[in-house]
Amino acid sequence: MADAFILDTLRTPRGRRRGALAEVHPVRLAGGLLASLEARGVPGDRIDDVVLGTVSAVGEQGGVLARAAVHAAGLPDAVPGMQVNRYCASGLEAVTAAAARIAAGFDDLIVAGGVEAMTRVPLGSDGGPYATDASALEPWSLIPQGVSADAIAALDGFSRDDVDRFALQSQQRAAAAWDAQRFARSIVPVVDGDGGVLLDRDEHPRAGTSLEGLAGLAPAFAAFGEGGFDEVVRQRHPELSRIDHVHTAGNSSGIVDGAGLVVIASEAAAASLGLAPRARIVAATSIGSDPTLMLTGPVAATERVLARAGLGIDDIDLFEVNEAFASVVLHWMRETGVDADRTNVNGGAIAMGHPLGATGAMLLGTALDELERRGGRRALVTLCVGGGMASAMVIERV
Repeated sequence: MADAFILDTLRTPRGRRRGALAEVHPVRLAGGLLASLEARGVPGDRIDDVVLGTVSAVGEQGGVLARAAVHAAGLPDAVPGMQVNRYCASGLEAVTAAAARIAAGFDDLIVAGGVEAMTRVPLGSDGGPYATDASALEPWSLIPQGVSADAIAALDGFSRDDVDRFALQSQQRAAAAWDAQRFARSIVPVVDGDGGVLLDRDEHPRAGTSLEGLAGLAPAFAAFGEGGFDEVVRQRHPELSRIDHVHTAGNSSGIVDGAGLVVIASEAAAASLGLAPRARIVAATSIGSDPTLMLTGPVAATERVLARAGLGIDDIDLFEVNEAFASVVLHWMRETGVDADRTNVNGGAIAMGHPLGATGAMLLGTALDELERRGGRRALVTLCVGGGMASAMVIERV
């Protein structure tokens, strides 16, 4: 098997729900990024495929959005497109699929990532048994993700203050990273039809966030728990006699619009384009986990991907753990022993938002940019996934 290399990463700024990107079609979000590749040394006629993750693949995001984005970007007709869905890890899964094809020698250069316009295609728009037929899923004891996050906090003993302090840290780190221009290399501003800039900076962060302000927010998932889902958790986990609902809009991931891409290529393709690879994809994996505590999977995914890479925790310089909810990352740090100094050092989805299908690709770009800034060697990216799954990838800077 050959190596698969990352040549470049790029993303739009994340737009707040009903914010600056509300009028931008998701095809334009992805197409704008694809159109910018030529200026980065990646000509359209060298792209073998475009693979995009999208979670709510209906309406404007239905069909094969990746192929529509190819046309919107003005790429050659010969470039196909493919759409994948592993919920919150869809963007990372798209990169994994592309890397596997490069490593197998099937293709030479693939652009992979994801897009989600959550203002225009709201979460849950695609329906499915999770939302429409609970009886079909009864044996699995599935519950809303927010209740799962609260249950994890209860099992681990994380208080409301604990999760709020983590959220505050995310906001502070994101603000500092933007002020220091640490995202500048990857950001591609979103423009209108006349070339005017609609958004050139993440719109969701709130730099003025305080613990007092966070403490004043109401629990977001208490009604779900009291409506019967707390009892579902207790039936599967009888050690949980009580669940305090500690997660709010302030310590959960933000609902945003955005797109992210990663350019993956073989060594020969990179050389023929005169582009120096930025990183090598070392290993990747996806796992299934407890469907009730569905957000604990990143622990097992981390363990498995490190084993496959032949590495240990101490061999990794930086970790990006998607901040779906504060308790997810706090639980992951407790179980792995990784401290906050190596985890989400530039903030995460609590501050900047979580555009479902795009987040995995965005996290790879954030990790690689920071590895280069620090002169580090390896990073690990992992995301929890709805229904009880998780994905992870290790990259090594070249």
